[in-house]
Amino acid sequence: MTHIHVITSDNRGLYEDGIQQFYRLRHQIFVEERGWTDLSHSNGLEIDAYDNEHAVYLLAIDAGRVVGGQRLYPTLLPHMISDVFPHLVQRNIPQAADVLEWTRYFVVKERRTGRTDCRLLAAMQEYCLENGISEVTAVVEMWWLPRWQQTGFKVRPLGLPQIIEGQPCIAAAVEISTASLEHVRKLAGLRGPSLIRHVRPSPSHPGMPHVAA
Repeated sequence: MTHIHVITSDNRGLYEDGIQQFYRLRHQIFVEERGWTDLSHSNGLEIDAYDNEHAVYLLAIDAGRVVGGQRLYPTLLPHMISDVFPHLVQRNIPQAADVLEWTRYFVVKERRTGRTDCRLLAAMQEYCLENGISEVTAVVEMWWLPRWQQTGFKVRPLGLPQIIEGQPCIAAAVEISTASLEHVRKLAGLRGPSLIRHVRPSPSHPGMPHVAA
């Protein structure tokens, strides 16, 4: 069964294989499949400056295999929109403690018609609600907008579309809300929390990671 795992700097050591799968799949999907040649690397891993200790990864894992993923990053730090795509924002770039940047979202090809997509979208909303986040920002291809509308997400464009890597793309902000979470859960027939958190063993329970769903 597919579960969405929360990976931070605190528990990353428990997920090194999953993180490497995530980087390799990013290269396969964004470089080889979508043609984002600027991200190409000879080692077959797509890693950028924001894959650091501040990143939070929500990975869809099924029997040890990563089948989808996404990254969240603090907007109070230099991030992709502020560093690379400021020209996509007409006014001020949203930067606040309760705003995260949402990047590197994907689902592997053979899972794109199933529930994995909705599980990941629900997981993003769930994680943000649990951590006091009110909004996430992202740069996406225009085809994402009707998809977000279908899943009940409220989207606020931050500027006008521009061509990036041959595709019309837009910077947008997505509202975090209980209503959006419940809508995407209902759409996919999901029940209850989506997230799993493995933490490092505590001194009182050596070798016994705690799992919270």
